[in-house]
Amino acid sequence: MKIALGADHAGYPLKEKVKQWLVEQSVQVDDLGTNSADSVDYPDYARKVGEQVAAKKADRGVLVCGSGIGMAIAANKVPGVRAANAHTVYEAQMCREHNDANVLTLGARTLTDSEAHSILDTWLRTKFAGGRHQRRVEKITEIEKEEKLAEQPR
Repeated sequence: MKIALGADHAGYPLKEKVKQWLVEQSVQVDDLGTNSADSVDYPDYARKVGEQVAAKKADRGVLVCGSGIGMAIAANKVPGVRAANAHTVYEAQMCREHNDANVLTLGARTLTDSEAHSILDTWLRTKFAGGRHQRRVEKITEIEKEEKLAEQPR
């Protein structure tokens, strides 16, 4: 598995821990930054990770900012991305099982390292259930396609 990884300045320390955890699990990591605690704009990193996932250059993505909210909002603007901000193991399981979330966002200021590790581990291990959930994910994809068509000049 290959994970595209990104963070803003608030998420940088946790991103570095996430990278270490992934490498320990023999997961290939493409670290797209940031590489310090210097102030940066989170949408830039959400876009980088989202585009890697949407282009299938990475199997999934993980983004970290202060709350995880901004990263989720920005990443979900990339067609093909289903980013979920998980605060609990249950949410991590459900976003994979029911929504086939391909990007996980974490809040460095809202989670302990232990909680973040458990959420990440659950998210990585949980498979998409398919079935009735597949139909719903396909409807999300249809919304993206319709919006893209609506944006094209006529």
